[in-house]
Amino acid sequence: MPVENPDVVVIGAGAAGAALTWRLSEHGAKVVCLEQGDWVNPIDYPSQYSDFEARMLRGGDFSLSPNVRRRPEDYPVSVANNGGFRPSISMFNAVGGTTIHWQAHFPRFHPSDFRVKSLDGVADDWPLTYQDLEPYYNLNDRMMGVSGLHGDPANPPRIPRATPPLPVGRYGDTLIRGYEKMGWHWWVADQAIISRAYDGRPPCLLHGKCMYGCPIGSKASTDRTYWPKALANGAILETWARSREVMVDSRGRVRGVLYYDRDGILQEQPGKIVVVCCNGVGTPRLLLNSKSRYFPDGLANSNGMVGRNFMVHPTRFVEGIFRETLDGHIGPFGAPLYSQEFYETDLSRGFVRGYTMVSGRTYGPLAHSRQVPWGANHHLEMARHFPHTAGIAALCEDLPNENNRIDLDPDLTDSHGIPAPRVTYTLGDNTTQMLEHGAARATEVLKAAGATEVRDARGNANMAHLMGTARMGIDPRRSVVNPANQAHDVGNLFIVDGSSFVTSAGVNPTSTIGALALRAADGIWERRGEWN
Repeated sequence: MPVENPDVVVIGAGAAGAALTWRLSEHGAKVVCLEQGDWVNPIDYPSQYSDFEARMLRGGDFSLSPNVRRRPEDYPVSVANNGGFRPSISMFNAVGGTTIHWQAHFPRFHPSDFRVKSLDGVADDWPLTYQDLEPYYNLNDRMMGVSGLHGDPANPPRIPRATPPLPVGRYGDTLIRGYEKMGWHWWVADQAIISRAYDGRPPCLLHGKCMYGCPIGSKASTDRTYWPKALANGAILETWARSREVMVDSRGRVRGVLYYDRDGILQEQPGKIVVVCCNGVGTPRLLLNSKSRYFPDGLANSNGMVGRNFMVHPTRFVEGIFRETLDGHIGPFGAPLYSQEFYETDLSRGFVRGYTMVSGRTYGPLAHSRQVPWGANHHLEMARHFPHTAGIAALCEDLPNENNRIDLDPDLTDSHGIPAPRVTYTLGDNTTQMLEHGAARATEVLKAAGATEVRDARGNANMAHLMGTARMGIDPRRSVVNPANQAHDVGNLFIVDGSSFVTSAGVNPTSTIGALALRAADGIWERRGEWN
């Protein structure tokens, strides 16, 4: 049921919505959050079952893709086929959002990532700096709980990690051997997975099932980190609340949110401020569907920029087979180490910006069996591959392009009749060159590490990182929100998630999403007198 007279209505209970709700409730604001999914009981995670790998690989209700999953709280996403590359759209609708499924790799942006126009003449500079976000990066680290080792020479100094780094194992040692022979940078990865007991959560037991859900809470999904504290502060979380549109009053200001409750009844939740935290696909979908006589093309879209500049993180995976037995399927699934040797621009490589070489762990035997031909030699080939493989993914910065966009599908809807988002995306030439370079360098590392065979997947893929569709900027003609994440068109509307990213950087975005959410919450609170 709608809550009377809240100060702030937040839409979405994932990485951004959880952090922002906690911070505002910590200040004393009355906050209600609408989440279209529900709490997920850890007993239901695929990781709790002996056939966990089969459950994930064959799809089902814990698939990474909403189009495969088709849970009642999901909505479909259509993807246009442009240029032969169809980005995969992965997200999860629940309290905690996609942090339930994520690998918990937790890097930060570099200072240069906020100044790509000034430094490299491409895209746009962010209207804020690394230094502006640094205290919020630190706060988010403390709230989530991070394992790692400070002192990485590729990044600015950081506060000590909450817990020591997780073990890299024989798998990591093997890849380190390759990086060392090449003379290239490598470092133990920051992970939002604790290696020692922290803030009432137990340490990681190295089961290697992180993407299938962490039942003990060592992995920092926000249903285990931010939400218990936010609820203890008095925040209200309404689950099974699917937002249809954000409503405006006669002055063109936000007045509340229309949503379907768990019984399918349309309700209106009033609020002095509305904050949209629905990710880089869900946020433009909601804004474009929120049409009125004041905003006939969608809320906060007077300049036509909502949905444009959609970015993902294109990746290329290269795998090496080794004679020795490795342990890539044991331990946290996220990257035990990474290299940023090719992160900053060097024009001699044939492209601008750069990428991270992510040395992610491998899946278990079932996933490997799909790469081995059936027949008389199946078992011999299987024994050669598992557990003897190590892989490197080149995670590439994706430059913004206005033609890469999210709009509303004219035919497809969710179960409540709300138009589904449609993705139009083409790989840029700069990204294509970067992917080729990354694959070649990954091949060199694996060979230097002693791989007897190296296989380049060739097919380009993308990480589950959805960014850029309601971008931040000073110029209201070319951006949707200002540096405070406040909509240019609507003073009491805020957009806080990966959609506000100006550029994508060459690292996972969740750490930056959390930092931006905490910073936006402080800004809303500091200006609270304006919302009465």
